Parts: sequence; C-alpha cells; structure tokens
Amino acid sequence: MLVKLYNENPNPREIEKIVSVLREGGIVIYPTDTLYGMGCDALNVRAVEKICELKGINPQKSNLSIICNDLSDISEYAKVSTPVFKLMKRHLPGPFTFILPTTSSLPKIYKNRKTVGIRVPDNNIIREIVAQLGNPVLNTSVTIEDDEIEYTTDPELIHEKWEEIAGIVIDGGFGGIEPSTVVDCTSDEPEIIRQGKGVLNL
Repeated sequence: MLVKLYNENPNPREIEKIVSVLREGGIVIYPTDTLYGMGCDALNVRAVEKICELKGINPQKSNLSIICNDLSDISEYAKVSTPVFKLMKRHLPGPFTFILPTTSSLPKIYKNRKTVGIRVPDNNIIREIVAQLGNPVLNTSVTIEDDEIEYTTDPELIHEKWEEIAGIVIDGGFGGIEPSTVVDCTSDEPEIIRQGKGVLNL
C-alpha cells in the first residue's frame, strides 16, 4: 500500500495505520532527511531478523541502527556520556548516525556488536511514527545494487520494487541520494567513519 504523507503535517489517521503494521511485525518504507529508509519495530526480533535477511545484513558483523523520536529516548537504548549528549544535542534532529554502546533494553540481536547506531532524522513523518509506536524503529536504507537512482528516491518506484515485502510504503516526496554522516562515539574522541550529508561541528 502506498500512503501519501506531508512532512509539515502528517495525517494522524494514516500514522495510526502505519503504527499498527509495525506493531504486527510488518515492514514499512518511509522518508527521512537523507535516503528513504526501510524499517520495523526495533524491539520485534522476528521483524529485525527478516529485514537483516532481506538486506543481506549479518547482525554479528554489521552495526544495526535505530530511529528515536527525540534525545530523551536515546538513553534508554544507548549509553551516552555528557560530552556525547551535548554533541548530539547540537546536531539532532539531523542527518547523522551516532554509534554508541548499547544498553540492556535492546534485544540480544543488537548485543553481538555491543554498539548501536542512533538516528533522530529531521523528518516529522518518521519521528511521529516512532512517537506513536512507543518503540524505536530499526532503520536501514532503501538501496538497490547497480540499479537506477530513481528506484531509491521516487516513492512510486520504491513501492513498485518493494510492495510485496513492505506492508506500507510512505510517499513523502522525492528522497535524497546522500546518506547520513556516521559518527563513532564509543571512544574518547568522536570519529567520523562515513562522511555523508551532515557536517559535524565538534
């Protein structure tokens, strides 16, 4: 199902529909402030495993990322020092993924790596979904190897490609082509491990 939503004012009734798909363990494709994302309820292990399988992600070797609604949610799922919290406060919501040590609130599938990527995108649609769900959303980008760029930016083409897998594809307008900037905050000094759309001000 393709659902049109507007970033300025997402329709609450449509948000409810999307949240119920996530609660049932479904997969949703949604806009962010960077690329279109594919995700599920981050605390639903079966759904997380399904996405990892689909995307060829090995959770023991790859960092999993979650989307939180705001900074106040982060400390439940990741260990955040005061300097890192201040750094995140300056940059979020925004096009960044901060890698942090996990807490015991996340399921075992995240603990293989002992770290988790945290995103708070500057996009009202996905943040409203996360707020209504009450859990973070596992986030992975909609990327297609060796394919036309339109298939990762045009919601109608994304829907065509993924409709059998995703319960809902959200049309939030054309997506970007630049990923988030990934910042590793697991040691004393934050380190940029992928430069993307976000410019980090230390």
